[in-house]
Amino acid sequence: MLAYLKGRVILKNAQSAVIETGGVGYEVFFCAVSLEALEQAAQAEVFVAESISMYGGTALYGFLSAEEKALFELFRDAIPATGAKKALEYLNKALRSLPDFKKAVVKNDLKLLTVIFGFTAKTAEKISAALKDKIQELSISGKEKIRDGAYSSGGPCTQVLNALSALGFKPGEARDALEAAGDCAGDEPGSTEALLKRALKVLSPKSGN
Repeated sequence: MLAYLKGRVILKNAQSAVIETGGVGYEVFFCAVSLEALEQAAQAEVFVAESISMYGGTALYGFLSAEEKALFELFRDAIPATGAKKALEYLNKALRSLPDFKKAVVKNDLKLLTVIFGFTAKTAEKISAALKDKIQELSISGKEKIRDGAYSSGGPCTQVLNALSALGFKPGEARDALEAAGDCAGDEPGSTEALLKRALKVLSPKSGN
């Protein structure tokens, strides 16, 4: 069973990359965030998980770290009716901040899972119920970026997200703008008005302003 590959990225497409090692090219599927980090013709080291389907045969799924692979396997094996492709979608959302994702699941913070990580309310409930106890054993490196209560009802971040939504921005765009504006990484949250101005400045090239 393959668990790790080291070689040159000889081809990339929307969902996968071909990694050549030892004269053999392996097609490996990645989530969007990880795939974007791979460079064409550059050397890559990836962890690999195999998945076997009834009709599609064996597929390889790749990860840039051991903890990404471990979380993927947790999604796939612990959440009911979750195959490899769906687990990869979940991982892509969780990679916004793995430490904060783990905290949200452990604390059953459905607000954070939906507003920041982009899960539907139904999926957030399913993930939290399935992983709340199991994910505590998973080692996740890095620091949390989001302060406790930052996205509580009526908080500045939630107010700005609602304002951006009212202005016609998509949820994903609004979340990215808040992240780029430094919404919850610093010690001082700042006023709602100042946060909204920073987020709009990030979005201004997209909105044509």
